[in-house]
Amino acid sequence: MIVNIAGYRFVDLHDPEEMKIHFLEECLDLQLKGTVLLSSNGINFFVAGTERSIGDYIKFIEQDQRLIDIPLKKSYTEYQPFRRMIVKKKKEIISLGLDNVRPVEHTSPSISPKELKKWLDENRDFILLDTRNDYELRVGTFENSVNLELKTFRDFPDSVKNLEENKSKPVVMFCTGGIRCEKASVVMEKEGWENVFQLEGGILNYFEECGGSYWNGDCFVFDQRVAVNPTLKETEIEMCFICREPLSVDEQKSEDYVILKHCPYCKNKDG
Repeated sequence: MIVNIAGYRFVDLHDPEEMKIHFLEECLDLQLKGTVLLSSNGINFFVAGTERSIGDYIKFIEQDQRLIDIPLKKSYTEYQPFRRMIVKKKKEIISLGLDNVRPVEHTSPSISPKELKKWLDENRDFILLDTRNDYELRVGTFENSVNLELKTFRDFPDSVKNLEENKSKPVVMFCTGGIRCEKASVVMEKEGWENVFQLEGGILNYFEECGGSYWNGDCFVFDQRVAVNPTLKETEIEMCFICREPLSVDEQKSEDYVILKHCPYCKNKDG
């Protein structure tokens, strides 16, 4: 059984280039696969390996006081869901393109999964805002959530300007693991929204604590599993090898889906 973990932290790192070398050496020694992103503003990682190697990886990162007790999302697969081990230094650990949005200095308050479910149970009047890309939403999302039809997270600042709601109305935003909301919530506040909250730990944390309540479909993930259901098990959704769009079971049965050639999405793009 392979253990999959994901975690991030916004923190000032003065030595990401040096860290990159040490992280790559350690991950290769532990025979891990996945991705570690490092920048001057933090770390973002999703890696997979045996229970022992993952435990050793956690011990390794926590030798750095700045990286102790990073909240982790953990799941299990019967195979290695990543093809190789990548460690990169980037300008941002999640790209938004706004230098004045720094979660290490300020981000909006969080709401726990159980509290969000309570709000939904009580039918409270608030905006449930999905900050993910359009292809992720096709796989699944919360009932009655707002879709900004984003092609990329960098589109969020412009797209959110089109929300026609009273800016005093509470907003709860969510993404897969929480990292995008750390920045998106700040953008909302800068746009004048007065009551902005982010789902603590994202969709995957909600699944762990509340299951599939008020959720429709599955959740897209960025590895070979493609998607997981509310029990965090891999689903039958596949990804087109050509355009990387997720395909439902029905779309996989389409005559427009030919493995290694095209799917209904990239065939239509070609006309």
